[in-house]
Amino acid sequence: MRRSSAVRGSVTGPVTGAAAGAEQPQEAAPFLGAAPATAAPAPAPAAYRLQTEFPFELPRGYVDEAGTVHRDGVMRLATARDELVPLRDIRVQENPAYLSVVLLGRVITRLGALPLVHDGVVENMFASDLAFLQDFYRQVNAEGHTRASVQCPHCSEPFEVELGGSRLGES
Repeated sequence: MRRSSAVRGSVTGPVTGAAAGAEQPQEAAPFLGAAPATAAPAPAPAAYRLQTEFPFELPRGYVDEAGTVHRDGVMRLATARDELVPLRDIRVQENPAYLSVVLLGRVITRLGALPLVHDGVVENMFASDLAFLQDFYRQVNAEGHTRASVQCPHCSEPFEVELGGSRLGES
């Protein structure tokens, strides 16, 4: 009994005598923080990347002053600030329908070869393109992205399916 208490150590003083030279059992090593030399580190989990930008193609396209048509663009996810700042805009206060124009001007980061996209560009778009962008904004920000990558059970070829039930731009 005395030997087993000496092997565990004493709170009141150091272990002396025969117990001081006693070796610890091998199975105790992992509990003391020691790891076997051959143990490989656990693989790090794959980093989750949030998609924040979404490409789109306008049904008709924005026509600039030179007559160039711009159809391909990119919309980013909206922030709380993007949705709050337009509420202070006098145009939105006078006409609440203008909210979507100002909001889209903030979140569209690229449209064709235009150097800058702003609410003035959005307000000069065709109505069908505006409706498309409003629907796209709702799908990306409110409902989330509704496309999923799947794999064909027969040929194992990967492809995407639309889970939302409607095509972009349709109500």
